[in-house]
Amino acid sequence: MMQEQGVDDAQIGKIGRKAARGLRWSILGNIVTRAGSFIMSLVLARLLIPHDYGTFGIALAASQFLIHINDVGILSATVQWRGKLEEMAPTGTIMAFLFSLVVYAAFWTISPFYAELSGSSAATPVIRLLTLIIVIDGVTAVRAGALMRNFQQHKIILANLAGFAVQAPVTIILAANGAGAFSFAWGQVACNVVIAVLVLWFARMPFRFELDPAIIRYLLRFGMPLALSLGVEGLILNVDKVVVGDTLGVAMLGYYMVAFNMSSWIPGLIGTAVRYVSLPSFSRLAEQDASPSEDRELLSQGVQRSVSIMVAFVLPFAIVMATLSPALIVFLYGQQWAPSAAALQFLSAVMVVRMLIPLTADVLTSLGTTRYTVALNLTWFAALIPALIIGTRLGGIRGASLGQAIVGLLVAVPLGGLMLHRAGVRLRPIGPALVRPLLAGVLAATTMVALSHLTSGIPFVQLAVAGGAGFILFVLIVVPRAQLRALGGRLRPARAN
Repeated sequence: MMQEQGVDDAQIGKIGRKAARGLRWSILGNIVTRAGSFIMSLVLARLLIPHDYGTFGIALAASQFLIHINDVGILSATVQWRGKLEEMAPTGTIMAFLFSLVVYAAFWTISPFYAELSGSSAATPVIRLLTLIIVIDGVTAVRAGALMRNFQQHKIILANLAGFAVQAPVTIILAANGAGAFSFAWGQVACNVVIAVLVLWFARMPFRFELDPAIIRYLLRFGMPLALSLGVEGLILNVDKVVVGDTLGVAMLGYYMVAFNMSSWIPGLIGTAVRYVSLPSFSRLAEQDASPSEDRELLSQGVQRSVSIMVAFVLPFAIVMATLSPALIVFLYGQQWAPSAAALQFLSAVMVVRMLIPLTADVLTSLGTTRYTVALNLTWFAALIPALIIGTRLGGIRGASLGQAIVGLLVAVPLGGLMLHRAGVRLRPIGPALVRPLLAGVLAATTMVALSHLTSGIPFVQLAVAGGAGFILFVLIVVPRAQLRALGGRLRPARAN
């Protein structure tokens, strides 16, 4: 028995090391691409007008929804496939491509109706162009899943970096020459083409055209509930653009998009990196040769650590965005985008929710309990729609973001915890681990609000003084003193040299 436990511990340690290496690569790659995207957004904010951002926002909402459902969960099925990957790859590849093609053709047909519903019939050609990326994604779904399954995240990151290196100049050049919203769409399509070529090259999996009925049945049985769940997740993430565009017009949607994009920085940087490794990591832990109780305990410990670290990391950024949103918007984008601050104030809370719920969904998926993710997302969506409509009509883009924050914090997060509990994941130790970050968050927010009033009028001074003081206070409270002393001990020799 001791020998078997040693083997299990060694295997778990190996998975942990692979996951850590994959996470480091994912974070590094996301830092580079997000920094590049940030610089590109600053340039585009001075080349384009809110109407262009709004039109692109309508098209982006469609493409991001479709990318959740186009492969019918086959990428996730590839990551958690228990047998030889070569057995399912031919069938999975054909299914992912055909489903993506059918979904694109269907949405191409109804895109005029969707554009009209979103408040801008002129957005139809942009929608049709941008949603072409789902067909490209369908071609690479199995290969991308194979790279993630084998913790080869560095190859995916290299492909993403190459894609962005093409996207940025294409988008900026087109925007400078008056292409408007099309500059975003053409840039994204060019990016996805480059990524697809490199993913196919890195995966080194030969294309075989065959369909195995047994594999088809399995993939549909696994993927259909997951696709339904991801489809609802896509609606949750993007229905706000439709409601805001239809209720307030495309220009106000443009202001909202700037705030939404800023609130997506941290989920895009850390959340995306975590999701590259969370599903394969939790799936591998779930398939260890251990008793069901040991499996759940391993998963529970992984979830406890992940949630605690994620909240401690994202909370100070959310507080800065919530308390200093006017200064942040004006300093980065200019006075003409100041109305965006009304939405950013509450979208900062939505940002935290958008970090926690996808992690919850990955855990549930790794356990094979996709029905729980469906229930979670359906309930969240059902509560979100009336909150968005009422909030937007009563409070504009501020009301839209406030409605999302209320539903996310009071409905989605508690329900996600309940679903994890029902799946056998032990969550009680998370509570004590969050006391210090939450207390630090309250004190940091109070400090930022007080100092922001003393330094009002100059955005940079507000951010440097109020934001810097609050951030430092948060770190001093959250980070253990032993770690701070150790960091200070490393820095002293560096200063001496």
